[in-house]
Amino acid sequence: MAAVLDQFMEFHSVHGTNVRLDPSRTQATRVESFANGVCFSKGPLSPGEIFLVEIEEKELGWCGHLRIGLTAHDPRTLETVPEYSLPDLVDMGDSWVFAITRNHNKVIEEGEVEGGEQPNVGDEAENKPKTFFTDTHLYIENIGIPRDKLVGRSRPGRFSHILDDLYKTNALPPTARRSRIGVVYVPKGQGYADMHIIVNGEDMGASAKRIPTNKPLYAVVDVFAATKSVRIVQVEYGFASLQTLCRKTIQKHIIHRMALDWLELPELLKHYCKYERWLEL
Repeated sequence: MAAVLDQFMEFHSVHGTNVRLDPSRTQATRVESFANGVCFSKGPLSPGEIFLVEIEEKELGWCGHLRIGLTAHDPRTLETVPEYSLPDLVDMGDSWVFAITRNHNKVIEEGEVEGGEQPNVGDEAENKPKTFFTDTHLYIENIGIPRDKLVGRSRPGRFSHILDDLYKTNALPPTARRSRIGVVYVPKGQGYADMHIIVNGEDMGASAKRIPTNKPLYAVVDVFAATKSVRIVQVEYGFASLQTLCRKTIQKHIIHRMALDWLELPELLKHYCKYERWLEL
């Protein structure tokens, strides 16, 4: 994972005609209609590197939600960006896209039952003691992804401490505002990988299997229909930055995020602890 420690995630300058990027290229907003909202990661992903976005805005009146996946097409080589990721981009080949829905995003593997439980399995896994790393990382095969940024948070407000618990248990619809959805690929043998979708810290399973890894793979985010705007969430794989350690220490000693207003701290620091990003001055 050393190769991705310093990579700052951005959207590619090539995107759908209805997409507008903010100056940092970390927020993508569809400004018209319900289509032409296809975006790509600025660079290809490394194995085990998650491309994570948070739903910032919704738009009522449309049917459908965010779509996310991978493509082996370098965005710079596209004559035109497809109107839709599904089916247009997928029909071009070398692209794998998953449509997020309000329910049933979990991939049911053969031998599993609805709800993700396997028959005739004891409680051995459940009784295993938790360790520091199992608490702080989401593991898919041998890939570990830090959990700190994977779970969505509500907009700070009177009931944010209640809503935050709902995000942590993945009880709210994945299509809700503040939900965090990511895509990652995990090597599976020589030259192949499986694509996994992560929703609010929970692995939805392998939504695409035996993806060839002989070409670079870019993340695809389709800001489609009811999803109007998304923001990239940066994930730290190595040692946490000083600002992240400060945020975690402060949050550990308060009841909920709104309690920050009672502390004698600089406003910029309060804002960062609430929103996990600095104010743009």
